[in-house]
Amino acid sequence: MGDRFDFFRTRLLPALLTAGGVTLLAAGLLTYTVPVAAEPVATASPRATAVATPTPTPRVTLPPIGTPTPAPPTASPDPNRVATRVRIAALDIDMPVIKGPAGYPPCDVAMYIKELYQPGQDRAIYLFAHARPGMFEPLLKTRAPEQRGSVVEVWTSDDQLFLYEIVEVRRGQTDLDDAIAADSEELWLQTSEGPKGTPGKTQVIAKPLSSGPADPADAHPDAKPRAC
Repeated sequence: MGDRFDFFRTRLLPALLTAGGVTLLAAGLLTYTVPVAAEPVATASPRATAVATPTPTPRVTLPPIGTPTPAPPTASPDPNRVATRVRIAALDIDMPVIKGPAGYPPCDVAMYIKELYQPGQDRAIYLFAHARPGMFEPLLKTRAPEQRGSVVEVWTSDDQLFLYEIVEVRRGQTDLDDAIAADSEELWLQTSEGPKGTPGKTQVIAKPLSSGPADPADAHPDAKPRAC
């Protein structure tokens, strides 16, 4: 099973996502509406990886568009579980979460990348939203040191609440290779850094803290996606 997952993660998934041909990043589909002060580009934390072949692995842009079948999660009480709400109280973020669309992302909701994973599945969960007021704009406007340590709450469709702690903020990112390569649970949040067509994105990475039952009323907000 390990060999099959490594093959899927390092070869098949990036190739399938790249083969989709059109990505939200390439189309510049996540935009912002207010100017922000420049912040030094954070250097991504190095990950030790072994080079399996001299042939370079195709890179994928973010978010990916395609229909790959992910490897089975290591464990999940509900195989149909999906994220339904995300809140970062310290940054005044509280949004319903829906499945990412095939076209331009709507406003007033966050979205998950269906090709990756969901809370409790021991891999990367990837949520993204526009950098607009009432959405993920604070991820863009708040300096990295002020974000680190903040708690991210993610509710799911099976009435569970997962808590994560922000540990890293990356600016100017153009791929999601590290999210695809994750071999343990991580929550990734993405928003844009400039007008439509700007390639670099902000990625915020959080590590799991705990999970437990949630009030169904909290786990099922009224999502009202709006064309924008």
